[in-house]
Amino acid sequence: MKTNTFKHILYSGIAALTFGLASCDSGLLETVPNDRLSVDLFWKTEADAKLAVNSLYTDLDSTNLISWDGMTDIAHINQSFNIDAYIELGSYDATSSKIYGEWRRAYRGIRAVNYFLENVDKVPSTNAALINQFKGEAKVLRAYQYIKLAGLFGPAPLVTSSITIEEGRALTNTPVEEIWNFVEKELTEAAGLLPVSYGAADKGRVTKGAALGLLARADLYAGRYQKAADAADQVIKLGVYGLYDSYEKLFSYAAENNKEVIFDKQYLKDVYSNNVFSYLAPYSQKNGGSAVVPTKALVDMYETLGGKKIADAGSGHDPAKPYANRDSRLKFSVYLEGDALPSGITFQPKPTSGTADAIGSTYIASTTGFNIKKYMNTEDFANPGNSGINIILLRYAEILLTYAEAKIELGQADASVLAAINLVRNGRSDVKQPAVAATTQAALRSIVRQERAVELAFEGQRLFDIRRWKIAENVMTGPVFGITYSDNTGKLITVQAVASTRAFDASRHYLWPIPQKERDLNPNLKQNPNW
Repeated sequence: MKTNTFKHILYSGIAALTFGLASCDSGLLETVPNDRLSVDLFWKTEADAKLAVNSLYTDLDSTNLISWDGMTDIAHINQSFNIDAYIELGSYDATSSKIYGEWRRAYRGIRAVNYFLENVDKVPSTNAALINQFKGEAKVLRAYQYIKLAGLFGPAPLVTSSITIEEGRALTNTPVEEIWNFVEKELTEAAGLLPVSYGAADKGRVTKGAALGLLARADLYAGRYQKAADAADQVIKLGVYGLYDSYEKLFSYAAENNKEVIFDKQYLKDVYSNNVFSYLAPYSQKNGGSAVVPTKALVDMYETLGGKKIADAGSGHDPAKPYANRDSRLKFSVYLEGDALPSGITFQPKPTSGTADAIGSTYIASTTGFNIKKYMNTEDFANPGNSGINIILLRYAEILLTYAEAKIELGQADASVLAAINLVRNGRSDVKQPAVAATTQAALRSIVRQERAVELAFEGQRLFDIRRWKIAENVMTGPVFGITYSDNTGKLITVQAVASTRAFDASRHYLWPIPQKERDLNPNLKQNPNW
């Protein structure tokens, strides 16, 4: 496992900052607020500025982005009583604590960046490039939050400075186009302030590539296809990113900070850890939570090794051996029957298997018979709640697919589009899907959407994709299905997850409601349509 100096600096620094703010000599007559940085004590050195910008990274998304996929067709919120499950099923409203939590996390990050940008110039420094770099980092981190808010809520308030409680109660919704304009401006400015790369001690900081990559994502979400293609092309032409050679190992400790990772949330075991192993692991793995599990809908999307859909005539797909002869990304992304688990035992999810992972053996075991394999590392088995694996927020494969999709939507499909798609399909030593050669816009659109689903599964993109493609009312209805297995008579049975019938109301579910708690405090905030 590699050691990252930035991780140590970042999280030990945050701990020191927190301790410093909480410590106060009781003998002093002057009281010092312990809930914020005092300008009388802080913003004195470049080290202060660095410490402050480091703290902004803590508000980035983490395992919560995996839960977003559980609210789509490719995954399922496994426990029906989980608050996230109500969103998946379409039976939620503006009082949802999940929705409020995402809103609150985003604005907490935005507030911290606003405060930083208002104060960092107070630091006496002759190193303008360094201070500008810190500003660039902060701008990207704020834009990241607004991309999420615009995608989830649409017209959310655009707040770019520190505000009082009374000012907060007077905020109004900002048209979503204005939010996208702001994001574009911020990320473009940030790209001009940030370096292309850092030394080993600063691996994990926001780079020019991250700014441009998020710009490409934002413009794709906004339907600004020419700008999305241009931004993605800029990332490609930086010449510093490429596909990691092994998809199987992409989410392992050994692959941290590899050339495919453009932006991630950094963690450090024992210091600043996450719970991704305990959150996703099969139940047999020290009571793994199986909180979000794959669906049959996703598994069926993976082509055969010959590049055919499994339902195609001549595909050679055998329902009795459903995982044989399939796109290798399937076995690298999903735990399938017979797979070795981190503990060394075999994954046996059939209801009749008599194992801890058998469907129905406990309410925690996967109800579909599939479990997510990404981020499941043997190094975390001993202490499942203490994972130090970085959570990837943006990688080069997404950039290639963004470039391809944007060009397809513009009607500009050319050799570069096919090259980008085919690099994702067969540019690794362990992923060798046949090259595609489609020429019509409809065919290419179908291909690139398929690639986004399977390549980026469980990475938080599917919820935004089915919304912007306006396909959610087609893919988010009816029961959730899981594995197909043979019973004692040889009959094939397809599992249906319990209490899993979904409904999607196209008149309102394409946007989450503005949280009721926010509207109780501020009636000026208008609710999204039909909520």
